[in-house]
Amino acid sequence: MRGLTLFVATGDAERLHAALSLAAVTAATGAKVRLHLHEGAVALLREPLVAPNDALRGGAGLPTLAELWGEALALGVAVSLCQSGLAMSGLRLDELDPRLDAQGPAGLLSELGDDLFAVF
Repeated sequence: MRGLTLFVATGDAERLHAALSLAAVTAATGAKVRLHLHEGAVALLREPLVAPNDALRGGAGLPTLAELWGEALALGVAVSLCQSGLAMSGLRLDELDPRLDAQGPAGLLSELGDDLFAVF
């Protein structure tokens, strides 16, 4: 099965939720999944990790953004953060989950291989 690389281009929590949904489902099939948070998307990792529709999701028995984040990491989704996004957000990689990595778009694309690629 081909791998899947997801690129979250903006600081929109609903887009991150959608990308994490796809990442978690794909990882659960055993496929290799990578998620890259670009620039403003990195700032979404500030606590608390919430999306505008989380209350609706919770009421419907669906996972919130924070729950999906945890599930995706537990399923082995490889997450990289834009180095510029880290600088712009004031977040430091060494203060975040140790499973996260910093990478620029050139590095991400050089490792793409035959992965499917989706932008959120």
